[in-house]
Amino acid sequence: MAFPPNSLRAFLSYAKKGLLTAIQQSQKVTIVIGNESADLDSLTSSLLYAYLRSLNPPQKAFTPLYIPILNIPEADVRIRPEFAALFQHANISASHLVTLDDLPPFGRIEHVLNPASTRWILVDHNKLQGALGSIYSGRVLGLIDHHGEENAVPQDTNPEPRVVEKCGSCTSLVIRTFKTTWDAISTSSLSSGAAHAQGDSLVDDGMVRKSWDAQIAKLALASVLIDTADLAAEGKVEAADREAVQYLNAKIQSSPRDARTWDRKQFYQEINDAKTNIDGLELDEILRKDYKEWTQNGTKLGISSVVKPFEFLKAKAQQSSSSQQTMTDAFNQAIDSFMRSKSLSIFAIMTAFISPDQTFRRELFIQATNNASSAAAVSRFSKSAGEELELEDMHVHGVSSNGGGDDGSSSADDEEESKMTRKAWVQKNVAKSRKQVAPLLRAAV
Repeated sequence: MAFPPNSLRAFLSYAKKGLLTAIQQSQKVTIVIGNESADLDSLTSSLLYAYLRSLNPPQKAFTPLYIPILNIPEADVRIRPEFAALFQHANISASHLVTLDDLPPFGRIEHVLNPASTRWILVDHNKLQGALGSIYSGRVLGLIDHHGEENAVPQDTNPEPRVVEKCGSCTSLVIRTFKTTWDAISTSSLSSGAAHAQGDSLVDDGMVRKSWDAQIAKLALASVLIDTADLAAEGKVEAADREAVQYLNAKIQSSPRDARTWDRKQFYQEINDAKTNIDGLELDEILRKDYKEWTQNGTKLGISSVVKPFEFLKAKAQQSSSSQQTMTDAFNQAIDSFMRSKSLSIFAIMTAFISPDQTFRRELFIQATNNASSAAAVSRFSKSAGEELELEDMHVHGVSSNGGGDDGSSSADDEEESKMTRKAWVQKNVAKSRKQVAPLLRAAV
């Protein structure tokens, strides 16, 4: 039976209980999950897909309830300040989300959540990675994504969609896929008085339904605006993004409770300001905030996207250090520690920020364990991607390029430093985000 029309908040409570019941009673379960960076786009794509599909599941659905899972532990929601800023517009909080904490522990998940009893739908990625991928990749039967095709999901995913298409935001593709469904649900709810319990008349019913739509529309709109810089990002914005903004904006303005005070530009600025406000985070949290990893030809590599320049990261490393270290040693030690915690052979940091002269800039830093294959991969990447990305060697003051101290002299950590290869560039082609850089790095491995 389909989930009856209700708010997103009520749906999430229902979904969380539904997942627990499915686990405890060994029932079938359909999971919608974004990528492991768990950014706004992954969050809103999964919420929107699961919510709309649960309200109107296809006739041959694996289960009538679609459960959206945020691909991080609940504790890591805190290090995404843009989430808190957005949640107040949708009348939800972090505690309402279904996260990795709601799944059985990874050590025994396969025995508790039988793969054969699951169906997984991917949004904002098209290959299930990591521990979940090693167990459930064969149960992925549906996807909507705007990254390069991985050819990891069957071509026939009926009755779920299979969409891999270039777009600024994955959420835009989810909107396009389910726009007709959403409109039909809204119209049906209004005519049947589905929200009648929350008001005294059908007039109140209509206001409640439109308010619910506006809350969900704001969630979706935030991702599209952030991923396309309010539709101003050259080379990223596609027709589906523009259509989604127009559609979602209309949903918000049709709500009497929201129309009077709605200001799209102000909304975008609020969410964007929250996203870039990472001053209160430790360096390790900043690196975890927007992080993805892959295993390529037996080599594990990861990329963190950061909204501040390297100078900020260096200073943050020294602030986070528990001892009186130089900025060099503090930064290098922090990166080494992060790589060890993730068992990485290659780690990249991509920065994207507005400079003091109001120019959008990008920087790229790569560190690799100094074994033959990893060091060679960095060299191949530099040669093969340098022209496309317009990479220029960058001297990051206070960060050694091949180990040793700031002045090039030996330090007590020389032996450990020599085990790492480091390289930093200014990336002049600012149109290329991680979505384009990651395939280039993976191809070099």
